[in-house]
Amino acid sequence: MSNNNSKKPLVVDLDGTLIKTDLLVESFLLLMRANPLLILRVFVWLIKGKTTLKEEIAKRVDIPVEHLPYNQDLIDYLKVEQSQGRELILATASHERYAHDVAHYLELFDDVIATNTQINLSGSNKRKALIERYGEGGYVYAGNASVDLKVWSHADAAVVVGSSKIAKAAETICGIEKSFIQKPPSIKVFIKALRVHQWVKNGLIFIPLMTAHQLQNPNMIMMSMLGFLAFSVCASSVYFLNDLLDLFDDRRHATKCNRPFAAGSLSLLVGIIGTPILLLIAILACLLLPTQFQLVLAVYYILTVAYSFKLKRLVMVDVVTLASLYTIRIVAGAAAIGVFLSFWLLSFSIFVFLSLAIIKRYTELMKLRAKSASKALGRGYQVEDLELLSSLGGASGYISVLVLALYINSPDVKSMYANPVLMWPACLVMLYWISRIWIIAHRGNMDDDPIVFALKDRASLVCGALIAGFMLLAV
Repeated sequence: MSNNNSKKPLVVDLDGTLIKTDLLVESFLLLMRANPLLILRVFVWLIKGKTTLKEEIAKRVDIPVEHLPYNQDLIDYLKVEQSQGRELILATASHERYAHDVAHYLELFDDVIATNTQINLSGSNKRKALIERYGEGGYVYAGNASVDLKVWSHADAAVVVGSSKIAKAAETICGIEKSFIQKPPSIKVFIKALRVHQWVKNGLIFIPLMTAHQLQNPNMIMMSMLGFLAFSVCASSVYFLNDLLDLFDDRRHATKCNRPFAAGSLSLLVGIIGTPILLLIAILACLLLPTQFQLVLAVYYILTVAYSFKLKRLVMVDVVTLASLYTIRIVAGAAAIGVFLSFWLLSFSIFVFLSLAIIKRYTELMKLRAKSASKALGRGYQVEDLELLSSLGGASGYISVLVLALYINSPDVKSMYANPVLMWPACLVMLYWISRIWIIAHRGNMDDDPIVFALKDRASLVCGALIAGFMLLAV
């Protein structure tokens, strides 16, 4: 690189270069979150061309640019170049409205060239615009993808923010001024996006197998395992969708900002493509299971999608929905093996999982109060609701213990257990566990998800083992 190369105007791409995401996809997801019915109009706009599509979406969607996942290494480099008096230009295929918002927020660029009503500033169009403005070899260009090779072919040098393969191609074409090599996402990042650790919740599918005393039935065990797989893959499909719709809420959250899609460590296109593929895999697994299971999984998917789009933002409706989703897993477990599901188990499940769902919201509000915030992002709760949520959650947990006690004393239990009286200590263990988990939450030591916390908590595991032991003794 010659000395005068670095003094030539540095033209910076936006999508994938300055930010670790794509604003067209981001704006599309925000549009779908606001009004899913507009998906039909999106196809009409796209038929008319990308320029029309970007213009129509930009009219309807605001992007909070301050929370985008920026490439900090590149920004630090640009700040150094700016301090030395170098001209910096933002040139992007994103709509000019968003480009100006980003430029205004960063306060780095002298000018902005972007897509408008006349032109979609991508690939050849961007190259033509830069040549007209600076002439052949009159600029240095920062890009990240193969489409940028067209622009680099007429640049004086390249600043590469991308793979080593792209860097080698750019070096061959025009030479490299600076490179920021980006490694492709690892399998760990993909697994994190799938939220495989959350699959443990689907273990509830095995509860009917245990309560029906069918643990020695290999056929029923296989059916339960297949149901577990179908539910887990279906859940991951919904997790993808949920994370795509909640990008900006997650980016403002203390821990959710590290989720792969929110952080920009995994392409949004992976989520958009992966969501239907995962759902298809779940459907194929369902074909080997009874029709009742298929119907239950369909209800689960519809309810979770409704939760992602709307229900999660409605006070109390969200926690009741979460409790229902946990209970549906138990219903699915019974449907998979074709056993009767008792009223007692359903009642116990609803109340105990309502208590845990409220803990989840309570924990979020506790963290907000510690930050002197007043309202949960993307939720309908306020910090002032803490005391009431505590009362409601504790009461729901205690009611679940009451349901368990009534079940032990009911005529139904005598047909299933030889010595029901031996199950009574399980009520005391449940009382202890519910009380303890709420105390932990009150002290601010609870993770976002109480079920995941319980599976890591030694005392909770001991409680679970004791309850299972008392149930086995009673058989």
